Amino acid sequence: MASRHLARSIAMQTLYEWDFNNQDESRLESIMNKNIAEFGPGLEDAEFIQKLVRGTIDHLKEINAIIEKAAPEWPITQIATVDRSVLRLGLYELLFGNREEVPPKVAINEAIELAKSFGGEASGRFVNGVLGTVYREIGEPGKEHPTRHEKTENDGEVQAEDKKLSGS
Repeated sequence: MASRHLARSIAMQTLYEWDFNNQDESRLESIMNKNIAEFGPGLEDAEFIQKLVRGTIDHLKEINAIIEKAAPEWPITQIATVDRSVLRLGLYELLFGNREEVPPKVAINEAIELAKSFGGEASGRFVNGVLGTVYREIGEPGKEHPTRHEKTENDGEVQAEDKKLSGS
């Protein structure tokens, strides 16, 4: 297992345990250190784990709001804890991480793999759907993509223009 994938796995497990234990901030450091010692002895990039966990928690309110918007039929408290942890981590990397270090598609693919490994039968599809929705909304950096809202507006304008031209 590549060290970055292992680091993401440990970060996700840390977020899961932290969330499962009522998001007790006082236990976060010990949970992370225990998971690093247990699952990543000799891992060279423990700083990456800390960056992922801290970054996810620092942006938790924003990330939760994005999940609720992207999956409105799934209130955050009803999403399985594993899936919620994977989504939070994936969204942190997708939206707040260094895109030159971790391109958006890599962040999405890594989150899907974590969901498949740790979640239920439908977890990979669920995570893919939510992260895919967010990715389509933000567009790919450096490329011009209309958001879903802009696309719908443009489609309506094109249809109206077509009706004018055809005399309907």
